[in-house]
Formats: sequence, structure tokens, C-alpha cells
Amino acid sequence: MSFFQQAPKLGNQFEADSLLREYLERVLPEDVRRGIEPELREIGELAAGELFQLSLTSRKDEPQLVSFDPWGRRIDEIRVPPAWKVFAKLASEKGLVAIPYEAKHGRYSRVHQFASAYLFAPSSSIYTCPLAMSDGAVRTLMTHKNNALIERAVPRLITRDPSRAWTSGQWMTERTGGSDVGLSETRAVRDGQGWRLFGTKWFTSATTSEMTLTLARPEGNSSGGKGLALFYLELRSPDGKLNGLRINRLKEKLGTKMLPTAEIELDGAFAELVAGSSDGVKAISPMLQITRTWNALCSIASMRRGLALATEYAHQRHAFGAPLSQKPLHLQTLAELQAQFEASFLLTFRAVELLGLEEANEVTDRERLLLRALQPIVKLWTAKQAVWNASEVLEAFGGAGYVEDTGLPVLLRDAQVLPIWEGTTNVLALDMLRALSQPGAVEAVADELTARANAGTRVELRQARRSVAVALDRAVEQLRRPFGEHPNSLEASARAIAMTLGRAWALALMLEHAEWVLSRGGPRRSALAARQLGASDPNFLDSVLATEEAASLALG
Repeated sequence: MSFFQQAPKLGNQFEADSLLREYLERVLPEDVRRGIEPELREIGELAAGELFQLSLTSRKDEPQLVSFDPWGRRIDEIRVPPAWKVFAKLASEKGLVAIPYEAKHGRYSRVHQFASAYLFAPSSSIYTCPLAMSDGAVRTLMTHKNNALIERAVPRLITRDPSRAWTSGQWMTERTGGSDVGLSETRAVRDGQGWRLFGTKWFTSATTSEMTLTLARPEGNSSGGKGLALFYLELRSPDGKLNGLRINRLKEKLGTKMLPTAEIELDGAFAELVAGSSDGVKAISPMLQITRTWNALCSIASMRRGLALATEYAHQRHAFGAPLSQKPLHLQTLAELQAQFEASFLLTFRAVELLGLEEANEVTDRERLLLRALQPIVKLWTAKQAVWNASEVLEAFGGAGYVEDTGLPVLLRDAQVLPIWEGTTNVLALDMLRALSQPGAVEAVADELTARANAGTRVELRQARRSVAVALDRAVEQLRRPFGEHPNSLEASARAIAMTLGRAWALALMLEHAEWVLSRGGPRRSALAARQLGASDPNFLDSVLATEEAASLALG
């Protein structure tokens, strides 16, 4: 009889995720944890069953742009696949944007939200993108206390009623580039109490959203980022027609295929100021704080899904006389993936904890410095790990990992956008330097890492503790050198500092978590993960070349 390999199957993704359940038990009050567990269990079941199957069967479905109706009228209508509407309905009903604003659990509401989104994300075909931008839009509008816009948009963005729910976009990228938004060319012309916008937005995600926040330069303002202003714009007028904009085309992308991403021409789109007529880059920063955290969340969710599939496959797949789950080298590969995942998970949820404290007005000055420094680090570090993880997962499946209808290649394609969205690795590394230039910031980070690492007191964790200390000392030494004093300038070292701190911070959190698990008689998995990560050198700084050397190598 011919052999046919069985596809890997998923069980309830909440029940199967030991790290998530341990973490929630460690950080949440018991009444909060018990209150949210049934909901998480339900999402975990959907993520393994109905939603997982839907994401597989709809993997070829993409949004379609219908530019004209049958009679030649320009309508620029984006039609999304049926699966996208299912994801939207469930996300609204489960309150994936609403939870932190309902604030039923105070400082722990963000942990509740991101635990739910973490389970939902891998089976949602990147519906997390509009959720992230909607969450960021709510936070931005509320931060700036624009009551008229809050009353207009926020109830729709956070409703649990799918028939009333809105999502938001975030339009920043233009032909001049996405990172240096100070070069934006979009003009804003006053029109009575509002403004009309003119320009091109080169890359807009979730373009079927009902509203967006965007940047434009009011006429007469100075060049650069300071001359930009933050605007609120609804995509359609009350009569249902597009609000002074044209959709030129949908982007053909490497991944995120179901996500509507478009190039848009603004030709007199009516918009309203959110917070003053200048300093727009600063005004939109609350949105970036949220969307970068969501980006990290999507990274760890992707890593977890790849591991779940690869681990299940290892039990099923036989080669050279035994299942892969009994092959020492394959086990070592999976162990490395698990260690990197646990590190990324704990680093991400540390940022989530700090975000929850800030929103509950319970954050200390030192914790605020920690959050500001951690957000760019956690985004860049987890995104890089997600791409590496996805590549290794595909390789663990051999040829099947390269075949589209297994549903595996999408893991790698979708992961590749994560280091790009919400700021590339280099842009975020420079942002980290700005955060760490604040008085007391470096000391706050050093104290945090030292305290967390020293919580892991077991002898078997000694090397991991030493790795944290060595990496921290090296990063702090580099940060405290005046800019330009050393051939390796601070800017040239920014990426290496960020990667060194990201790895060391994650390892310190792993030590703390492992100690907690072991002290309660739990399994050694987290201690082994810390040992695995701590066994390699977490210092990336020794590979940094002097600027002239880097130029010689890179540019010939």
C-alpha cells in the first residue's frame, strides 16, 4: 500500500501553550486569570479549528479593486474575500480592540487583550493589521483629547457589535519614503473649519477601513517633520462616495496577501486636525507605540504557530527508521526554536505589562523610561526572530515546507514584513538611542536586567546570568561613550546595541520566569530554554566595524 504523509494537526492553542498559561498564572491576580481563561480557551479552540481551516482554504483569496461600475462610473471599490469578513466579525465580538478601553481589569487589561490577540493572530490572515491601527488610533485620539473626534470615532472603533464596528488606517508612507516622513509632500489647504488634502500615499494598509490618521503639511508650514500636521480623515462622505480620493492600484506584495494594501491619490479629501497644525510626527507617536507592540505580538504568535506545527510533524514524520521526535539533531533544532520563542514571548509581554501600567496611571517615572526604551527594542528584536523562526520551521518540513498548498510558505512570507512595518530595524535602533539618551534611562534598563536575571538563583542558570551581565556591561559601556569619540560611532553601533540589549533583556526575563516555575515544582522547560539561549554569546557589538571600514566593505 502506498504511503501518504499526514498533515500536522493543531489542538486547542490555549491548552497546548504551556508558556502562556504559566505566564498568566505568574503575573495575573487569580480572580483575573480565572475570569479570562474561559474566553482564552474558546479563542484557542477557534484558532486551532474553524479559523485555522479557514485561513488554509482561503489562502489564495485576495482583495480585488473594482475601479469602475458596469456603466463607466469610477467607484474605486475594494472587495475583500469572505474570510476577511469572518475575521473582522470575530475580532469585534471578542473585543480585541475594546478590551483595554473597557479596562475591566485595570493595569492587567492589556495583558488580557494581547493574550487574546496572540491566540487569534496566526489563524487570521493578518487581520491583526487593521486591529493594530484601530487600537493605535483610539489611543492617539484619546491622548490628544480631541473630544469631537473621540465622540465621532472611538465608540465605533471599540464596539463589540460587528454591524457598527469601524477600523482605522495609518497613512504615512509616500513616494519620498516611509522612514523619513519629514519629506512628505502631501499638502493641506484650509477649507472653512476643515482642510482639503492633496498628494499621494504610496503604501496604505487595510485600505477598506472607514477612517484613517494621516500626515500632511498645511500651506505655509516649514519643511521637515515639524511642519507636518496630524489629520483625521474618513474614507467616504455621508453619501457613501469616496471622500476626495482615488485608489490607483492594489500593491502586489510578497506576503500579507489578503490584507488590502493600496496606493492612494488624495485630491481634495476633507480632513480635520487632530492636535494642532504642526508637529504631526510627534502627534502620531502614540499610535506608533501601540502598533509597534502589536507588531511584536504578531511576531511571537507567528513563532508559536510554526513551532506548534513543526513539533506535531516531528511526531508523525518517520525517517531513517524512527520519528523525527527521536532524532537528536532534529530535537536540538526544535529546542533552539523553542528557546528563541520563549525569549521573544517574555520580552513582548514585559512591554505589554508596562503599557498597561502607563494606561492605568500606575507607572513610575523609571517604568516610563523602561517602556520608552523597550518598545523599539522589542519590535525590532522579535521581528528578526520571527523571520529566522519561520525559515527554520519550513526547513524542518523538508520539501513540504516549500509547497504552497501545505499552508507553510505563508509563515515565511508574512513574517518578512514584520521587520519592515512600523519602522525598520535600523530606524528603530536609532529610536532606541534617543530613548536611552533620556536622563536615568540607561540606569533604569541596567537595574531592570540585573534584578530580573538575579531572580534566577539556580546553579544550572549561572552561565545564563553571567551572559546577561556581560552583554549589559558591554552595551552600557558603548552607550556611555560620547558620540564620535570612538571609531565605532554610536550610530554605527546602534543596531548591535539594540540586538545585544534585546537578547540580554529577554534572557533576564527567562531567568526570572524559570525560577518561578521551578520554585513551584514545575517542569524544567523554561530553565532549559534559558540555558540554551544563555550558552551563546549575546554580545553583538564586537562585530561592529569603524565607519570607514564598513564603507569599504559595503561599498567596495
